[in-house]
Amino acid sequence: MSMQALIVFGLVAGSLAYALWTLMPQAVRRALAGALLRLPLPQRLRPALQAAAAATSGCCCSGCDQAQPKAPRSPVQALVFHPRKRE
Repeated sequence: MSMQALIVFGLVAGSLAYALWTLMPQAVRRALAGALLRLPLPQRLRPALQAAAAATSGCCCSGCDQAQPKAPRSPVQALVFHPRKRE
């Protein structure tokens, strides 16, 4: 097998893994991430898998359901429309 074929195989396999991970339902992704955390994987993968294995809010926004401090309201400004200059 040539080097070009190996590179193409690696790119296609990586793209397939990314597409499957992105498009699978969150419940399946959470279960798979939990199972992968039990395996001896590199340490740099562990934070991403722990984040995927943790239960998130229903809208998948990771924390928008928590109360945020309200920002002070800015004063209302009127819109000013300027007429176009005709040439």
